[in-house]
Amino acid sequence: MDLYMMNCELLATCSALGYLEGDVYHREPDCLESVKDLIRYLRHEDETRDVRQQLGAAQILQNDLLPILVQHPQDKVLFDAVVRLMVNLTQPALLCFGKVPPDATSRHHFLQVLSYLQAYKEAFASEKVFGVLSEKLYDLLQLDWEQRQEEDTLLIERILLLVRNVLHVPPDPTEEQSVDGDASVHDRVLWALHISGMDDLLKFLASAQAEQQWALHVLEIISLMFRDQSPEELAALGQGQAAAEHGEDTRELETLRQRELAERRARALQRPSRHSRFGGSYVLQGLKAIGDRDVVFHKGLHNLKSYSHDLGKETRRVPRRRQAAPEAEPPRRSARNVRLFLRHFCQDFLEGCYNRLMLLVKDQLVREKAQQHDETYYLWATAFFMAFNRRRGFRPELVSETVGVRAFHFIEQNLTTYYEMALMDKKEAATWARRMHLALKAYQELLRTVQEMDRSPEQAVRDSSQVIKSNIFYLMEYRELFLALFRKFDETKQPRSFLRDLVETAHLFLRMLERFCRGRAGLVVQSKRVRRRKKPRAPAALAPQPPSAAELEELWAGLAPQVQACLQGEVPLPEDVVPFDAASETPVEEQRAEALLRIQGCLRDARAPQALRLLRSARDVWPEGDVFGPPDAGPPEETQLLREILFAPLPRHVPPEDEAPEEEEEEDEEEEEETVQVSEKEFNFLDYLKRFACAPVVRALVLLLRGYARNSPRTNHCAARLLHRLARDLRMEALLFQLSLFALFHRLLSDPAAGAHQELVALAKFVLGKFFALAATNKKAFVELLFWKSPAAVREMTEGYGSLREGEGAGRSRVPPWTPQEEQELRELYWKYKEVEGEDVIAAIVAHLPAPGRTRRQVVKQLVRLGLASSAKDFPRERKGTRLVLWTQEQEEELARLFEEFQGSEDVLGNIMKHLTARRSRARVVEKLLGLGLVSERKELYKKRRRKSHGPGPGVAGASTVPAQDSSAEDGDSEEEEEDEAEEGPMEEHWVPEEGAGQGLAHHLHQEGLAGPLRWLENCLRRTAGDREEDGVSHPVPLVPLSEENEDAMEDRRFRALLRQLGLRPPASEQESFWRIPAALTPQQLRRAAASIAHRGPDPPGSPQELLEPPRCPRDPDPERPPAGLGSDSESEEPVPVPGAAQPGTKRRRELDSEDEDNGGSGAEPDPPAPCSQEDEDEDEDPQPLGRRKRVRRVEDEEEED
Repeated sequence: MDLYMMNCELLATCSALGYLEGDVYHREPDCLESVKDLIRYLRHEDETRDVRQQLGAAQILQNDLLPILVQHPQDKVLFDAVVRLMVNLTQPALLCFGKVPPDATSRHHFLQVLSYLQAYKEAFASEKVFGVLSEKLYDLLQLDWEQRQEEDTLLIERILLLVRNVLHVPPDPTEEQSVDGDASVHDRVLWALHISGMDDLLKFLASAQAEQQWALHVLEIISLMFRDQSPEELAALGQGQAAAEHGEDTRELETLRQRELAERRARALQRPSRHSRFGGSYVLQGLKAIGDRDVVFHKGLHNLKSYSHDLGKETRRVPRRRQAAPEAEPPRRSARNVRLFLRHFCQDFLEGCYNRLMLLVKDQLVREKAQQHDETYYLWATAFFMAFNRRRGFRPELVSETVGVRAFHFIEQNLTTYYEMALMDKKEAATWARRMHLALKAYQELLRTVQEMDRSPEQAVRDSSQVIKSNIFYLMEYRELFLALFRKFDETKQPRSFLRDLVETAHLFLRMLERFCRGRAGLVVQSKRVRRRKKPRAPAALAPQPPSAAELEELWAGLAPQVQACLQGEVPLPEDVVPFDAASETPVEEQRAEALLRIQGCLRDARAPQALRLLRSARDVWPEGDVFGPPDAGPPEETQLLREILFAPLPRHVPPEDEAPEEEEEEDEEEEEETVQVSEKEFNFLDYLKRFACAPVVRALVLLLRGYARNSPRTNHCAARLLHRLARDLRMEALLFQLSLFALFHRLLSDPAAGAHQELVALAKFVLGKFFALAATNKKAFVELLFWKSPAAVREMTEGYGSLREGEGAGRSRVPPWTPQEEQELRELYWKYKEVEGEDVIAAIVAHLPAPGRTRRQVVKQLVRLGLASSAKDFPRERKGTRLVLWTQEQEEELARLFEEFQGSEDVLGNIMKHLTARRSRARVVEKLLGLGLVSERKELYKKRRRKSHGPGPGVAGASTVPAQDSSAEDGDSEEEEEDEAEEGPMEEHWVPEEGAGQGLAHHLHQEGLAGPLRWLENCLRRTAGDREEDGVSHPVPLVPLSEENEDAMEDRRFRALLRQLGLRPPASEQESFWRIPAALTPQQLRRAAASIAHRGPDPPGSPQELLEPPRCPRDPDPERPPAGLGSDSESEEPVPVPGAAQPGTKRRRELDSEDEDNGGSGAEPDPPAPCSQEDEDEDEDPQPLGRRKRVRRVEDEEEED
């Protein structure tokens, strides 16, 4: 910025400061007022920071402020004002702009301010400046608390902030291009700080009892002092480091020299012996050009290996959002005298200040007395000084404050917080990733320190290490941390240095855990399971409870006189009441239901005139159906109608925009509440290692090894060791059969400097050998190279593609695909029922689709995929209450007459539904019967079944096969069908199925594609029979469908008819959700039922009938609490003794566990039989697959709704 473009007032103020003549600065009389005016101008600058830029262009700080500070320190008021102004001018650019501006104009201003800050920092590299600041700070610290004024405390803080701001300025890469060992601007500032004695004052502030309030300021300054340093290099300085540095440089040069010589020899071999002006042209047979002809190669044969179709093409630009995250500035080697001074500072700081300062800082962080994100300085100091202590004659007592379980817990908490915020705050994900990297470094250094304590010659230190490790390895959070970081690693947000530290830390943790488990037979660890239950959203929870019948009667007694007065014309009715909005997007049917709710609300608020006006207006708008009464209704009919509306249980719903999610429209939006169940189990290291056998971990390791030439030997060793654990220890070599990894192996084996990476070369040869051995028997192995693999895919590759049982692997919950014929039929049905008014399109399509049937959600999703609908919102489910029709007096009389007529019949409700004139659902009829007092409870309306102690006759068995058709005949709504089934009477518990019952129906269901649910039902029956023989006690066992295919089957009427034939019982009341295997069925009867539905034809390979059941582990039951089945809230049946050998065990727990194994546990290769605790550990350690987790969550949601 040009000096002559400065603001005239600002220029006059700067001129009034004074002038520099030689080395002497002459103050003007208005110098103090001018400094205060500049502070005032900075306070009112605009968003471009124009005042700051003008002062930086004029070099006010270099030419005026610093000379005033150095030559006139005795003027206390002026000195204080100048320090205030310099603190403002030197504050970081990020604080001025908030963040790096994205637009070009603001970014230009940001870089301009940054360039002025770099000029300020160079001006501060003066011993005189820091000398004056040190003397002033020393004089202030000499004052006791009684003598120290508030101005003195503020000046101490400003001096510390000024030092912080100067050290915070980043280096200028265009100006500082010197080699390692040369003094940079930062080094010169540090040296001036050291010569002035400021470093000793910082150590005093860190250790003094009376100066606790400056703890965070001091820690921040120290972190900036060591910004470019490496603790390992500083610790090794002075211990033969010159020779070590020389040897390291020599090795690097030797590697580069070998690579250059190898390339030179390769070029010499490719060069022809005789020079030829014409290189020749060649045809590459088998390699096609753009057309159908072979490629013509116009260069010499020695260039053939480098040929590619990509030669000459323009390199594709990578979008900014996909570019790799930039790396942090690498540590540079400062001048030797600066490194020596910093090494002595570290030693003195560790011996006299570290433990006390870290205690104070952590206390302020825990009590939230610090500013936001100040914990990053604590994390940096933990990692840096513990690494320095570990490399410089390890003394654990110097870092005792940050070694312990509390330190692990604090760092793990912050690391988890940063991890979650990086996932949620997408815009600032890179910033959260940098903080996460600091926490990961601190965590790594804690692990290394604990590992170093194991090698200590003192027994007390080794015992402390064992205590720390036992606490860390016991808690699940520390074991799950690395898996979460691997799975969510994003190279666009997290730099490669983060991945390097993550791999090294995970390798160290695994090695320590393996050694800890090696000498212990039964290591017990903590396990946690999160159970999620859905609860209604807050608006529904806060909705007022409906008034009781007594309250409504009392309310109507007070409303009746008002209603009579309105009907007789004594009270005028309002004229501005409109029940219908023609411009609204709400459908007319929904507005009718809302009008009923508005009338009811007016009545309950004692506003009878508004309610009567709404009723009459709504009758004019909706005359059909007599919902609001007949057109010629008189005062008695209107009075009765208002009373009906007041007492009616009208459903109240949320607005449609809150009710319909984007993709699912089945139910109102709900929120989850989580409960954590804590238990203990025996730990097995190999089972924990299997958690790392997944594609995200392998992909991250391959990404890190792509830069093997730039990686340190330790980084390559850690990555190779992790891959070796997966391939060799777990015997999952096929997990590494991936094309990108093979391309890396090819580059490694053809590298002239491959001799320096022997471990990687050995791993490459091992993996390639295993691959070609497998490719000899599996020709699809070459295609598998294109995909990242899961343990299930690895098992299929090695054991055969039919080796997985049904329900295992990734496709265990997959919906059967739509065939072209089904898609065409779906299109025809859609166009057929699309224009039909007053009918649910999806319900009509589902009713006319052929077997196997599809659910409503599947049909809607397929319509969206076919482009026939834009989203699921186009097919909203009809809400309850939109077809609400009040009962008239004639209908009530008809209902009472039908009840008296069929009161003694076997099926009272069914006969009433058949002869009722108006279409009503079973639920509405039952509610009306209860409201009229004709019945006292619902059980009086259940079907009366014949009871026989020795089983039913043929006629009864045949009658039980007929499914109820009343609901579908009366109303096609699926919700009413569910209500109809729920209100049917419970099946007789002691009804025993005939031998061979259901065999014909099972055969038809198998031919129609329900083989999977039939096998599931058969397995459940056989397992229940085995459990009853084993336990000697029988309980009702629920049938819980954990897959979408089994859920669809349970909704099929023919499948439910088969369940009735087999003697299974439907839900008996609203407290139950699932069908149950009655307690009265003996193991022999259950096995006969399972045999009757078993498929007689040839089973597909790998079917459950051909596989042995996984080993089960008996557990001791609680003698006071009988086992309860999943989904059962209360059971009326008593335990029935079953003949057979009784063996203690918790039956339902085993049943669900074994069902999980049949229907798809983890997709990994099955382990050999293990003891009980080992099996528990497998369940807890292996991650639940996504499909199974959704199914279990759906079951728990159903329980919560009940």
